[in-house]
Amino acid sequence: MTRHLTEDEVLAAIPGLTRTRLVAFIETEMVLPLRRVDGGAPGHLFRQVDFARVQLLCDLSDDLDLDEPALGVVLALLDQLHATRQDLLAVTRAVQVESPEVRARIGAAIIGSRG
Repeated sequence: MTRHLTEDEVLAAIPGLTRTRLVAFIETEMVLPLRRVDGGAPGHLFRQVDFARVQLLCDLSDDLDLDEPALGVVLALLDQLHATRQDLLAVTRAVQVESPEVRARIGAAIIGSRG
């Protein structure tokens, strides 16, 4: 089972992160943690991907001095890049199971399309 982090654990693990800032990331949907529904204290539970995203947001905001609109643009671009990478991996897997002749034709078409 995957362990989720509580808000307090996330706040303790990321230097300089305040609850106000974390709430702003959640309210602007830059990070989408799970809602806690286990009967414990209300709040959010953060998967590892959520935690990494909060760390990235803090780094971009602090190190590059990006404001909220700029953070949104950068995150959208990173999300697009991630999706494109996943698509490329899927195409690569599909091509790998084809015959050598088909792979050679695909490779030639790619090289020819580079112009």
